Amino acid sequence: MKHFLLFYDFGPNVLEERTPHRAAHLAFLNLHAERGDLVLAGALAHPLDGGVMVFKAETAGDVERIAAADPYVAHGVAKSWRVREWTTVVGKDALTKVVLT
Repeated sequence: MKHFLLFYDFGPNVLEERTPHRAAHLAFLNLHAERGDLVLAGALAHPLDGGVMVFKAETAGDVERIAAADPYVAHGVAKSWRVREWTTVVGKDALTKVVLT
């Protein structure tokens, strides 16, 4: 397993655009959190111009498939999105152990 970051970019009218899709988006994310593949998720603040999610998955493609099914992506609330592999090395949930010699 690896960690991946999923970034969403929102437009200037995100507060209005997200309203009809927010409940479905949050239910979708909560389902993935219950399954264990979504570790954390939230919106960027000041300004509210994007969101970031941390996933635990085998491949970036797994996360891309999840993103494509998110109501925020399907309804254009997320204007663009991207997945980045994240090599986590410090913290209780880090997946890459670093051995110093």
